[in-house]
Amino acid sequence: MRSVRAALHELDEERLVRLVAKGDRAAFEELYRRTSPWMVVRLRRRCVDEQIVAEVMQETYLAVWRAAGAFAGTAVGGTATGWLWTIAARRLVDAFRRRAHHAEPPPAAAPPDVAPAAEELALAETVGGDVGDALRSLAPELRQVLQAMVLDGLSVRETAVLLGLPEGTVKTRARRARIEMRRALA
Repeated sequence: MRSVRAALHELDEERLVRLVAKGDRAAFEELYRRTSPWMVVRLRRRCVDEQIVAEVMQETYLAVWRAAGAFAGTAVGGTATGWLWTIAARRLVDAFRRRAHHAEPPPAAAPPDVAPAAEELALAETVGGDVGDALRSLAPELRQVLQAMVLDGLSVRETAVLLGLPEGTVKTRARRARIEMRRALA
């Protein structure tokens, strides 16, 4: 069993999709193991509702299992990861459409004097209560680091790349943000 997993570990994603098309469950598990972490991060950047993200992940990999034989691959200039992301993005759009279709219209309200930033709206939907208030009270540079590391689940290195900062700066800001959060929640 170990040698099969080791052999699958050596294959690229396109070859794994080809094996999935033949019904290879181990290849599917390896494909999922490799691609699901970045897939969930990308989906979370576009949707703050964890339930929708979970549903889209499930629908995406179910579609991959069922339609792996339809993957054209490099023959048409595509990649396996690009194909996976296309499936996920379409499932996410479908989920948004279903949500919008079932949503009630918002009650009429006076427009705010200043429109909140999109990041603030996403943060308000993601984290509420005292924790949300404490997070929103952080300096923007501390909040960015904490959001990337805690809410998006990125590593220090990934956060550094995302924000264009040295890793040491990310670590310092994350520590400062946590200290301020503890102080605000005490």
